[in-house]
Amino acid sequence: MVLNARLDHRNPLVFDTHELGRRPGAQQRLTRSIEAPGDLGIQGVIGVPEGAPVELELRLESVMEGVLVTGTARATAEGECVRCLEPLEQELVAEYQEMFSYPDADDRGRVKAEPGDDAEDDEDRLFLEDGMFDLEPVLRDAVVLALPMQPVCQDDCPGLCSECGARLADDPDHHHDAVDIRWAALQGLAGSLEDGEKDEMSGAEPGVDEKQEK
Repeated sequence: MVLNARLDHRNPLVFDTHELGRRPGAQQRLTRSIEAPGDLGIQGVIGVPEGAPVELELRLESVMEGVLVTGTARATAEGECVRCLEPLEQELVAEYQEMFSYPDADDRGRVKAEPGDDAEDDEDRLFLEDGMFDLEPVLRDAVVLALPMQPVCQDDCPGLCSECGARLADDPDHHHDAVDIRWAALQGLAGSLEDGEKDEMSGAEPGVDEKQEK
């Protein structure tokens, strides 16, 4: 059984469900503005900076086995474009829904005779503790699912020049003249021959041309 041990009601991501009173069908709507916890996002790729504002909307609904939490988180994520490596910002809307079960109820809402017997069934379940639940693990999962694994500054970002690393979006006409290495070798040889001919011309004896004309 995964219990949320020692929850602190002063934590902005901890919510109290006592107002619902374990009355199936009872609902409560909440809004809360919090500061983002650390490492909220995809580490090294994109995420919500620690301390940045996150707007939460929640609907708490009492059901037989616990409290069903449905909501939305809104924030601004920051990262780096995978194509041009420029910093970027992206508006984030992450939706989530999670069941927080009563520790003394089974999956049908009935009180267990001996809580904790069904360890395997409880392994992936989240539980209420003293009528409270911690939204942070649910929020983290929702944010990761809502963020792109390969963020780009714009859908058609052309990236960087593979030869010099210039940002192509800044210079759409940027290019390098392609030179075939085979022709480059011939051009070098032709240049050598021209230089040799010039040297021979400059080294000719005076009057030779005049004699040939006579």
